[in-house]
Amino acid sequence: MKPFIVGITGASGSPYAWRLLQKLNEQGLEVYVVASETGMLVFEHEMGFSLDSGVAGLHQGTFHIENVKSFFSPIASGSRRFSGMIVCPCSMGTVGRIAAGTSDNLLIRAADVCLKEKFPLLLLTRETPLHTIHLENLLRLSKTGATIMPISPSFYHHPNSIDELLDQMMGRIFDHLGLEHNFHTRWEE
Repeated sequence: MKPFIVGITGASGSPYAWRLLQKLNEQGLEVYVVASETGMLVFEHEMGFSLDSGVAGLHQGTFHIENVKSFFSPIASGSRRFSGMIVCPCSMGTVGRIAAGTSDNLLIRAADVCLKEKFPLLLLTRETPLHTIHLENLLRLSKTGATIMPISPSFYHHPNSIDELLDQMMGRIFDHLGLEHNFHTRWEE
């Protein structure tokens, strides 16, 4: 399987990003991780440990931490093939920059590459309420091929823990990426 890209922005929602990295690790996948500077700060604030130290403890998969300011990464080029990119959490500022095609840092460039190469691009948005500019940017990205997945937990599976809430979202992500899993409850189950 081709590698995945995980983008982490400064929106609140780091437990989702960490759970995603853990689940990709459990599958033994290759993952390129790129976080905005604010994403790194928010991750450490919400998780209590740095992204670098957390990823250093993941050993089943292969992880590459990419510098958001570098454009000499494989994720900056359309000639490298990827299974897809998940931006989790995805701030509205990031949505706006992706929608505008600015490619002003590696995270935005990688998302732009995914759109132009038709790789799956999942944007796990974290903002409420949304104003018209947010909605127009999300619509523009949806029309371009991105999948918009607001981080909104469900409760029909009667979660008993934060991990169960996180895993329900992870299941939705894995479903959209075509990855087999058994860590969320489907409606018919």
